Amino acid sequence: MFGQSKPVVLESYGSRRKRGRPPRWLVLLLSGVAIGAIGVVVVQERYLPPRLSPTESARLREAYETADAERLRLQQSLGETSQKLNTALSEKTKLGEELSTSRASTERLREDLSAVVAALPPDPRGGGIEVRAGRITTRGGMLVYDVVLTRERAGSKPMAGVLQLTVAGVSARGPETTVALKPVTLALGQHEIVRGSQPLPEGFKPRETTIRVLDRPAGNSLGMRVMLVK
Repeated sequence: MFGQSKPVVLESYGSRRKRGRPPRWLVLLLSGVAIGAIGVVVVQERYLPPRLSPTESARLREAYETADAERLRLQQSLGETSQKLNTALSEKTKLGEELSTSRASTERLREDLSAVVAALPPDPRGGGIEVRAGRITTRGGMLVYDVVLTRERAGSKPMAGVLQLTVAGVSARGPETTVALKPVTLALGQHEIVRGSQPLPEGFKPRETTIRVLDRPAGNSLGMRVMLVK
């Protein structure tokens, strides 16, 4: 009943593989690596931009450096331009303030002048154009004149006219004579101060000057006054 027992031999799992065959997990790993590498190559060749050669890479880097330098230059230029613009705006503001002050001063001077003219004695002859004041002198053979004219019922538009000076005196030869000087063009507003000088004949000694305001040369008289030459 009880025979001789035979020894039991246990074989490990790994010993069942055929000798020389790689493990399955290694085969799968290598296959995955190969497939991945092929996929990368395919994607690079079909979908990604072509790879640059060393020469093209150098050119690209040089172009980038040039563009970056130009960007820095433009940025610096923009800063300088902005600074100049801010300076110009500041100067414009300053000039605007000075212009406002100048206009205010001019307006005050105009008002002061109007007050002074209004305080002058009236023209004894009256008329639409009055010769309110004047100063007639001589200097170096020239008749120098300053004449203040006012216009009655002056409108917003200046009235055109001429100032005619006729000088009476003694000529170089001795007899009394009169000399008509060149007419002076006027634009008469509410008041006008006419200044200037005109040459006299050589050797002529002026005594008095007749000041006439005409509507045009040799035209109708709008005002007149006689003043001595000082």
